[in-house]
Amino acid sequence: MNELTGWDNFNVIVGSSAGALIGLQFILLTLIASRPHHQSRDAGAAFGTPTVVHFSVVLLLAAIGSMPWKGLSALITLWGLTSVVGMFYSFRVARNMKSQKIYHPVLEDWAFHAILPFTSYVLMAVAAVTALFSSQCSSFIGGAAMLILLFTGVHNAWDAVSYSAFKDERNSK
Repeated sequence: MNELTGWDNFNVIVGSSAGALIGLQFILLTLIASRPHHQSRDAGAAFGTPTVVHFSVVLLLAAIGSMPWKGLSALITLWGLTSVVGMFYSFRVARNMKSQKIYHPVLEDWAFHAILPFTSYVLMAVAAVTALFSSQCSSFIGGAAMLILLFTGVHNAWDAVSYSAFKDERNSK
């Protein structure tokens, strides 16, 4: 399909990166799980699980963008559905961040765990609507949304490693 010509390499690079990062996130979570924490399930739902979900969404969007569609209607529909579910999920993550008691989120946490992912899902919705008028513009908006989720996930995974590695265990009891 001419509308998505030239995006194959982008989808392969972004999708394979997301897939590899999902694997690394599982390794990280396994290492962190061996350390005893009170209320860690709440913190995992607020900080760990969303990172895997966002990486998975990037992988999904890369796969969707690489499929040999006969027209744009199915692609637009999937982008739209993904964006709506992602926006609701972002609100759930924000609620989980606020309700967990193991860590007090700071502005950077709100930005990278709630605001940027929500923004990415809004951009994906904009890409779906824009695809009705300009598939080229839509592809760039969708690509930006995917990159925001990917880089946000990288930041959040690094943040989790840093927090776990440098956390003073004497103060956590």
